[in-house]
Amino acid sequence: MTRTLFSLTAALVGSSSAFTQSPSFSNASFCNAPMTRTMQKNTFLPAGTDLTRRSFSSLSESESSRSSSPRHSMLFAKEMSTYDIDTDENAEQSLADNPITNGSNGQSSSPQTVNGDAGNVANRYSSVLESMDLTIPSLKELPSQRPISSNDVFCNRELRLDNIRAIGFDMDYTLAQYQQPNFDKLAFDGAKEKLVNSLGYPKEVLDFEYDHTYWVRGLIIDTARGNFLKIDRHKYVRMAYHGFSPISSNMRKQIYSKTFNKQPSFTEKGFVNMDTLFQHVDAHLFASLVEMKDFGEHEFLDMRTYEEIYRQVRECVDLCHRDGVIKDEVARDPEKYLVLDDGLLPMLRQYRENGIKVFLLTNSYWEYTSTAMNYLYHEKKVDEETQKKNEWTELFDLVVVGACKPAYLKDPYLNLFRVMPEDGSLKNTDGLFEIEALGENGAEKFLEMGKCFQGGNWNHLQAMLETTAGEEIIYVGDHLYADVLRSKRALGWRSCFIMPELPEEMRIFNSQVDLRKSIMQLRSLRDELGAYADTLRLEMTKASFSESRAMEKKIEQIEEDDGKIKEKLSEAHRQYHSAFHPRWGQMFVAGYQDSRFGYFVKNYACLYTSKATNLGLASAARAFRTSGELLPHDNMLSRPSTEFVDAEVE
Repeated sequence: MTRTLFSLTAALVGSSSAFTQSPSFSNASFCNAPMTRTMQKNTFLPAGTDLTRRSFSSLSESESSRSSSPRHSMLFAKEMSTYDIDTDENAEQSLADNPITNGSNGQSSSPQTVNGDAGNVANRYSSVLESMDLTIPSLKELPSQRPISSNDVFCNRELRLDNIRAIGFDMDYTLAQYQQPNFDKLAFDGAKEKLVNSLGYPKEVLDFEYDHTYWVRGLIIDTARGNFLKIDRHKYVRMAYHGFSPISSNMRKQIYSKTFNKQPSFTEKGFVNMDTLFQHVDAHLFASLVEMKDFGEHEFLDMRTYEEIYRQVRECVDLCHRDGVIKDEVARDPEKYLVLDDGLLPMLRQYRENGIKVFLLTNSYWEYTSTAMNYLYHEKKVDEETQKKNEWTELFDLVVVGACKPAYLKDPYLNLFRVMPEDGSLKNTDGLFEIEALGENGAEKFLEMGKCFQGGNWNHLQAMLETTAGEEIIYVGDHLYADVLRSKRALGWRSCFIMPELPEEMRIFNSQVDLRKSIMQLRSLRDELGAYADTLRLEMTKASFSESRAMEKKIEQIEEDDGKIKEKLSEAHRQYHSAFHPRWGQMFVAGYQDSRFGYFVKNYACLYTSKATNLGLASAARAFRTSGELLPHDNMLSRPSTEFVDAEVE
């Protein structure tokens, strides 16, 4: 028992008292998978902290204009930019305390429409058309209700496709989608064997079972404490687990909110962002080992910190991506692990026919890239002779493997190598200097010698694509940090984020839209009652004794009513979040705010969609528009139940 409590001490608080500035959830570099990182040392909780298992879950129980014609015909568009389009807080904690595993799974018993009963299309727009004195003949061509599909491409930042000169794609989980959980189990099982056979971990590790449904993207792994966190856009930890054990609200706040000299920002190396589906393997294996360390009898694990365990998990999973454990099995039976998409080849070919340069930029190395892309191209496993031809490369103007993103997007000194497709061997190239030495049309001549490369950096890429501005490039990828945030923040590239989880999120949101509407109305009612009570409190200071007593009774009634609403609201909010995920709730939302994940998607992904081929459903003349954003004052004024009182007018 003494040993278990010692482990839990290191788990929960680790280095909480050692921080003199706020932590921040930052990413280390990824190359095929996240790189190994240097970890912090553990320290301990303040004396007297209860660290029994009850601490995790029970401490807070009582707490309450372009067509499809060739691009050269779009003279006006070329003068424009890609940006030119138009001149209850504790609900999620209760999920952790009492996970919902039965009941509603977000399925609706009958179809629902997000916009309610809109009638015909003319009725939807009649008011604005009349007020603006507009007659729109094409209105009759529109459906009575606008269809919203999970195959749609959604827009956070306005974008004109007809001014994009190059479009790039990641491969893993972007062009190549994977069968789950089959693909993840390759890395999970391979890493287990490496931990036991190479690093001496207990043989019981081989009995671990992988469950990819336990996790969602956007979580934070606190490697120093063995904790998994869900935070909101303001870096407030809304929910936390230690391994698979929920951490109580009180303990969570003690660790992450009340022990720092200033607001935590979580950027230390000991925090890892779960920004890609690949990291579900790391998370499940690490959580399993945390449980084994805390509640098992294994001296081997007792002698290791959580940081050391995570680092070794990461090394073993990363090695599986490099030593053939995954690649060889996918090559042997690609149908078991890869998902075919009949929209892939037409989309890529259509972009090239429209004069848009298409490139592949992936962290995977040549041998695995060739295996996966040959299967997607031929839609079947091919023989060795056919694979060596690499006919799939005709889909791209440029192919870069082993890119080691995000370093590819930051480090201008990374060397470029030319790949020989027939055997995967590498040759040196002077890159930028060679292109310059070739004189006029140097990039074109350089690519005629071969268009497949390994490594390099964004300078090489933009020189070969002959682009001069980041906004002329759109990059499509599944990794929120390495693909989207870094390319956007550092280079100004336009970005499209791929989210295979999006269809399920949309399906559940649609089934829960009435409940969400009720929740938001109750929150609005609480806010209005609270504002009225506050007005009464201010008026009491100037009122007579009898008037003051009457106001006090009104305030007491408001507080009683507020308690009733809060109780119903907490249960409704818990029910709403559990429909999305029984442990972590809605992916894009934490409490009533954007989650950290939702915040970064909104701020760095110009576009987002469920799969890359959805882009092929839009013509190259498409202009994507945002739905518009409102600050709280405008949002409140836009409600039909509010009226504006001009305080400046007496």
